[in-house]
Amino acid sequence: MSENRIDRTFARLKAAGRKGMIPFVAGGDPSLETTLALVREFEARGADLVEIGVPFSDPLADGVVNQRAYQRALEAGATLRGVLELVAAVRKRSEIPLVLMSYVNPIHRFGGARFAAAAREAGVDGLILSDCPPEEMAALGESLTTAGLHSIFLVAPTSPERRILMIAEKARGYVYYVSLRGVTGPRDRLPDDLAEGVRRVKALTPLPLAVGFGISTPAQAAAVARLADAVIVGSAIEARIEASLGSADLVAQAGAFLGELRAALG
Repeated sequence: MSENRIDRTFARLKAAGRKGMIPFVAGGDPSLETTLALVREFEARGADLVEIGVPFSDPLADGVVNQRAYQRALEAGATLRGVLELVAAVRKRSEIPLVLMSYVNPIHRFGGARFAAAAREAGVDGLILSDCPPEEMAALGESLTTAGLHSIFLVAPTSPERRILMIAEKARGYVYYVSLRGVTGPRDRLPDDLAEGVRRVKALTPLPLAVGFGISTPAQAAAVARLADAVIVGSAIEARIEASLGSADLVAQAGAFLGELRAALG
């Protein structure tokens, strides 16, 4: 089985002494065709990996910006199958790592083993389940591993050491550090305890650490990059997509913002 694209990307970044830029976009907002154009634009602007959200009707871990994005995607007819077709379309021209971010329900309805096989066939590299702890990932985790996909887990500022160690043992690709207590969304400032939290997690896992939730500006992205291996920006990108709805330059506007974030990382 070939090495996962996520591993190759983080190895390349480490060798170059660079930090990763990971944009998040809701698949199908405002259409799957637009999402395809956004992924291509983000890669052209310097994204190292892209997280694609699977639309879900009750995204409890997401703030109002992403909730509205998912609602627009669902109203436009986006489904998990449609997102997999989107990934396959990306793969016709690109090898950028793609991670799906989902809730359990869409995967359960699709079927865990069936999803893992379909995701591999489409060209997915990893899966984040926002509402599924590692303890409940046994069967699906095995199917993902067999298919060559990485299970990526969330670590919170409140996670005790024993839980971080357990997650580090089960995780592959990278660990997603949730910088906020609460749901995601743009914030005016970074948490005061972010540096301490990142240091605590990095001391307990050899995996790359990516930080997300609440990173809204190039300056904040640069500050996070000084601490972590990669920076994840989602709500701030979705806010720009929302502000550009109906505009012919929606993709360019979102891409320009991504370019500013990437430039801030150096």
